[in-house]
Amino acid sequence: MTAIATATPTVRLRMTSRGRRALALLVATPVLAAAALAGAGVLGDALAGAVASSSTQTADFSYVTVLPGQSLWQIAQSLAPDADPRDVIAEIEMLNGIAGSIQPGEQLAIPAHYAG
Repeated sequence: MTAIATATPTVRLRMTSRGRRALALLVATPVLAAAALAGAGVLGDALAGAVASSSTQTADFSYVTVLPGQSLWQIAQSLAPDADPRDVIAEIEMLNGIAGSIQPGEQLAIPAHYAG
């Protein structure tokens, strides 16, 4: 017996005009819904409430002066010996807008819950 080789037909996907309209409607629906909610003030009020609540928070912190040869790791360990120093360092960096490099004499803001 000999095997007969059969060619597999290639299928081309064609987008009809009806398919294009359906796809456009599928993509446009969430965008139109968000625009309608924003126009009605539903999203605007929710976002305004979130901004207002975050702006009313008070900034409770104290300051620490960096000593010569002192690192953020040492500061973190002295402030919170029971906490993970990496978490304390991350909070100090975020509060001061720094990325790890500190200089002697520099004043660092420390979150109030670490200040003793």
